[in-house]
Amino acid sequence: MTAHRFAPLALSLLAAFATGAHADEVSVAVAANFTAPMQKIAAEFEKDSGHKAVLSFGATGKFYAQISNGAPFGILLAADDTTPAKLAEEGKGVAASRFTYAIGQLVLWSKQTGYVDDKGAVLKTGDYRHIAIANPKLAPYGLAAMETLKHLGLTDAVTPKIVQGENIGQTYQFAASGNAQLGFVALSQVMEDGKLREGSAWIVPSAMHEPIRQDAILLSSAKGNAAATALMEYLKGDKARAIIQSYGYAF
Repeated sequence: MTAHRFAPLALSLLAAFATGAHADEVSVAVAANFTAPMQKIAAEFEKDSGHKAVLSFGATGKFYAQISNGAPFGILLAADDTTPAKLAEEGKGVAASRFTYAIGQLVLWSKQTGYVDDKGAVLKTGDYRHIAIANPKLAPYGLAAMETLKHLGLTDAVTPKIVQGENIGQTYQFAASGNAQLGFVALSQVMEDGKLREGSAWIVPSAMHEPIRQDAILLSSAKGNAAATALMEYLKGDKARAIIQSYGYAF
């Protein structure tokens, strides 16, 4: 009787041991705009799968250079779709694994409540001294910001006021600190659970810039990594997509 009573417990412990033994780890290069949602997703992924995602945040352009030089990332979550495509063409990424995990939303934001109107007229009428924009050569959100200014015919007027962030994370810090009165940032940086956390914002109409399609790709070095494969699938699941949407992204 005693043996029968403890059999389920033994099986349970064995299953837990097996799960732990097969748990893996993957290093993930994450576009800076996706910092907050990916931190939440990684925590849920570890709870649900037992695998661990080790996250690094930065500019997509810099990650491309690092991956090209052999940086040991297993997955790239880019801020664009061209970088993953380029990695696939160069044999550094698995072409069949590439998919759009989110479509980003550009927003003009100020930490000051009521400063940014709902049509972005503050760009023309505001008395701001500085506006933060991510480096358009490295960051897709920076490129989208410059495309927006061109669409509005404001490039020449606004360019002298630009302070440039290395990536969208630094750009947000310029605006959040007040060193720049305005900033073109990712909606995900100022929104949580579908609401603006603070300040005032104008969501830039998508027609004013090229779509910010953010693609994920499994890197060739991680083909046999169970955690990498599992995370790529997890990002397509309902739980991850709900988190992504709560930060203002579309699909």
